[in-house]
Amino acid sequence: MGAQPHSEPGNISRGILTICAGVAFLVCNDAIAKILTDRYDPVQIIFLRNLIAVPMIVALVLALRGSHALRTRHLWVHALRGGLMLLGAYLYFTSLRFLPLAEATALIFSAPIFITALSVPLLGETVGWRRWGAVLLGFIGVLVIVQPGAEGFQPAALLPVAAAALYALFMVSARWIGPSEGIWTMMLFVVLFPMLYAAPFALWVWTPVRAEDLGLFAAIAVLGSLGITLIGQAFRMAPAAVVAPFDYTALIWAVALGWLIWGDVLAVSTGVGALIIVASGIIIVLREAARPR
Repeated sequence: MGAQPHSEPGNISRGILTICAGVAFLVCNDAIAKILTDRYDPVQIIFLRNLIAVPMIVALVLALRGSHALRTRHLWVHALRGGLMLLGAYLYFTSLRFLPLAEATALIFSAPIFITALSVPLLGETVGWRRWGAVLLGFIGVLVIVQPGAEGFQPAALLPVAAAALYALFMVSARWIGPSEGIWTMMLFVVLFPMLYAAPFALWVWTPVRAEDLGLFAAIAVLGSLGITLIGQAFRMAPAAVVAPFDYTALIWAVALGWLIWGDVLAVSTGVGALIIVASGIIIVLREAARPR
């Protein structure tokens, strides 16, 4: 079993700082991806990002843990999760072509809602009325942002919602992998399989990479890998109920970067819907923490 997070003030403070840093890296990753979607197909972006990330992660794992850390007994689960990750990332990156960064970020945060709903049929968990109420509240937040049927409705707003559902499946499927596998093994396969799956599609839509964009591709490889690693580490350092709400600091970064880079101003509906989704997610996290183990 992996080490359990400690509740000492020092560990809690480090856990909070760690998840905030990881979230900031991931939003910067998304901002760069949004810039790149103007010139490249999302599947090419995913392929190149992971092509750069895989050897970096392998070298890091070999240096820190040795070759045994790369072995797995659940290859088929990793293969399935890689497909889910590729589809989710493709839908999300595609949405960045059409939506403000803050709106896409807010909608992707509906993932905990789907995770709670999917845990019943896929994991056989029991969900009480409070968590079902939080799920309903979260979907209301999604509707406030998407505004189906309204004059300003954008079909692209459905893409990050679908990506959130795929991400939820990806997270739930992690429960099918035994606790003996460490974070490095999980991290390797979550970039390796999407890279392999994306390769033929990337070649089909390939656009020659500009020299000035090579640094951007390297940046999203580093930022994405660092972000995922730091967030995972934060949950090891402090209780989930403490660190999970800080995941929503991504909205602050998304609003700030959207304004600085593209001059986006947060729409009222996006702000209200985001607050509702955040409230839903925090309720789910707190109820999950209160469940007997």
